[in-house]
Amino acid sequence: MASVTELLNANLHEVFGNRDAEARGRAVEAIYTDDVAFTDPEGTSVGRAALGQKAAALIDGAPAEFGFTADGIAYTGDDTGALAWAFGPAGSPVVRGIDIITVRDGRIAAIRTLVVPLGTGEHLESPEH
Repeated sequence: MASVTELLNANLHEVFGNRDAEARGRAVEAIYTDDVAFTDPEGTSVGRAALGQKAAALIDGAPAEFGFTADGIAYTGDDTGALAWAFGPAGSPVVRGIDIITVRDGRIAAIRTLVVPLGTGEHLESPEH
């Protein structure tokens, strides 16, 4: 059974960052539940096939030099984890985000992806007094 950390890394690198369609498909089958729910700013997709299509559209539609890298440490609990990531050319990401997963029976059952395109000025500020 895979750990939460292993599932976070597999989600990022073996699925969403994988340009090999066959290997990506095998990873989708191995790490997600049949009814996985993937939620991102575009909405929610349910099921392995829908998640696989989202991953394929993203990575296959990106320039060849674009890839995903972990952008910090993995935060994990018994059945929950979060991993920040960056996407774009090496050393020059165009978007950053975080994946938050829920694990059931050793597989990812839900993923929520939050993103911030770089240059939007979105950041936390201290309240003025």
